[in-house]
Amino acid sequence: MKTGVPSFFLIFLILNLLFSVSFAFAQSEEEMRILRMFYKEDELVVTPTRTPKPVSQVAENITVITAKEIEEMNAHTLAEVLERATGLFVEFFGHDFGSDANIYIQGSDENHVLLLIDGMPWNLMNNGKPLVNSIPVKIIRHIEIIKGPASSSWGSSLGGVINVVTKDAGNRTRPGGMVSASYGERDTQDYSIEVSGKAGNVGYYLHAGRQYSRGLRDERYFKSNSFYSKINIPVSQGTHFMLTAGYTEPRINYGDLPALDLTSTALSRAFFATASLSADITEFLSFEASVYTLKQKFVQNNNELSTGDLYMDAVYDEDTTGGSGKFIWRDKMHTAVVGADISDGHLDQTITAGRFLQSFGAPGTSGTTPGIEKWAVFANDTITVGRFSITPGIRLDHNNVSGDFMSPSLGATYKLGRQTILRASVARGFTIPLLIYTSGALYIDPNPDLKPEKVWSYQAGVESWVSDYFHVKAAVFHHNMKDALVDAAPPTENALYVNEGNIKRDGMELDIKTVPFNNISLKTGFAYVHKRLYLEETTSEDNYACNLAVRYDDNSSLSAQLAGNYIWWDRPSEDKAKYNTFIWELNLNKTIYSTDAMNSKFFLTVHNIFNGSHYTLDQRKNPRRWVEAGVRLSF
Repeated sequence: MKTGVPSFFLIFLILNLLFSVSFAFAQSEEEMRILRMFYKEDELVVTPTRTPKPVSQVAENITVITAKEIEEMNAHTLAEVLERATGLFVEFFGHDFGSDANIYIQGSDENHVLLLIDGMPWNLMNNGKPLVNSIPVKIIRHIEIIKGPASSSWGSSLGGVINVVTKDAGNRTRPGGMVSASYGERDTQDYSIEVSGKAGNVGYYLHAGRQYSRGLRDERYFKSNSFYSKINIPVSQGTHFMLTAGYTEPRINYGDLPALDLTSTALSRAFFATASLSADITEFLSFEASVYTLKQKFVQNNNELSTGDLYMDAVYDEDTTGGSGKFIWRDKMHTAVVGADISDGHLDQTITAGRFLQSFGAPGTSGTTPGIEKWAVFANDTITVGRFSITPGIRLDHNNVSGDFMSPSLGATYKLGRQTILRASVARGFTIPLLIYTSGALYIDPNPDLKPEKVWSYQAGVESWVSDYFHVKAAVFHHNMKDALVDAAPPTENALYVNEGNIKRDGMELDIKTVPFNNISLKTGFAYVHKRLYLEETTSEDNYACNLAVRYDDNSSLSAQLAGNYIWWDRPSEDKAKYNTFIWELNLNKTIYSTDAMNSKFFLTVHNIFNGSHYTLDQRKNPRRWVEAGVRLSF
């Protein structure tokens, strides 16, 4: 394995420099006002216990990304946003405009991460991964990320949860919204429009978007159309009915793989709709219920590069319906939640092999139609006593693939003075085995006896303002995973997965951000993971990542940000990967016209400023420097 030791020390040198510079900041009253705006202790999040609670009472390791942050980085996909979150390791398939990516949390596998849209699961059934380029970033109000298992609230989520919370329906009779358009090199385009308001008593939010690129490198084109709507209907005092519907259809050319004589394209299509009801029953008791339907289709076409003949086509057609209900009790001491989830999913997977694969015994067409039925009951309580907050939780999951699983958790926070919060948590989590492993697929033999992968997780951390100059957030973690899925078949035979792996992941995270001084603030995040796999022979790897950002904001008309991202993957030399440098990006936002009713901004982004190389597959190198610009009109 590569060591990457010089880069490791370089990162710590930069961190120490930022840490030292922060001590020199002098605070004015105006800067202290900005400080209080910068850190909102009572910010509410919903993901940890499935009901709003203050961040100061959240025992889990949580990160929140706001719509303002997303707008300022001019992100086009969810993956671009997530790569700047500490503790998340984002592996792009080329890092092109609109490219998909694998998301890993604290060294987890990609299928261990549960992606939600307003609490609705978004992961594919066949391989367990979420398609992160199929969610329009313009509809996001904020993102809540739980790092570590969240199974006591959400079920199958061994690595963590990413909950995309969408924008609210409007509450004003006069419509408001935003129109955005950008254009960059290689005919790269991103257009969107959103409008929200109130018609009578009914609030609404509407979004439509289109993205297109001829390909920033090796003709890897991308195009996508999206639509989203939300309707909020007040039924009576304290009772609301909500409807949402969305559609997205990204198409992508993954590019050529000359070493494998392959070229690939893919289409993913998703339609989803939800209906939810919330009602206050008494002063202390409320009830919430929702139902949803999600239809996803993923089609990948693989052709031989030299002849153009079919190599293999794969079609995965999924249909899931589900719902949940919960009661919430709130008083001065307790915020208790008791609820249940249910879902029924069906997968139709078909693989068509070309003549080359058929010559090695593959059938011309093969397919399976597995399904998964799930139900669960869960309960948790946030108990507040003085400066202490204690959150016990438990959930029982059942599905027809791997049976029952119990997920307990216990977390606590303690307010150590006005500006410091201590956190600690222990949790048991799991992930359901992949349907392609239990039902089989081309070159994968089925194993219907697979059990869930399970983990015991321990985390502790501190979050504090140090001398009112900068904010520090640190955490350490230990994840002990059992029954990990490994391929037990000889190399010459079809893959056969069994529960024989034992994996331990240990590491730490550190976030530092300063208050503005002369309108300039600094931010850095560092994460380190040591991962050990215990099989016949113990193997290990070290992954670490660093994010750096220098931000200028005059709180009036101009903001600019220089951000750098670095990930050390610890890949073997035969992968021919390259990731020895930071990838730097410059974001500029300038107000060009503003009134009480309207605001227009010009924005400019320079990607990969120094032409850095950062990729894990040499056949899909990342694009070199490219530039885009656009305008954003808010009304």
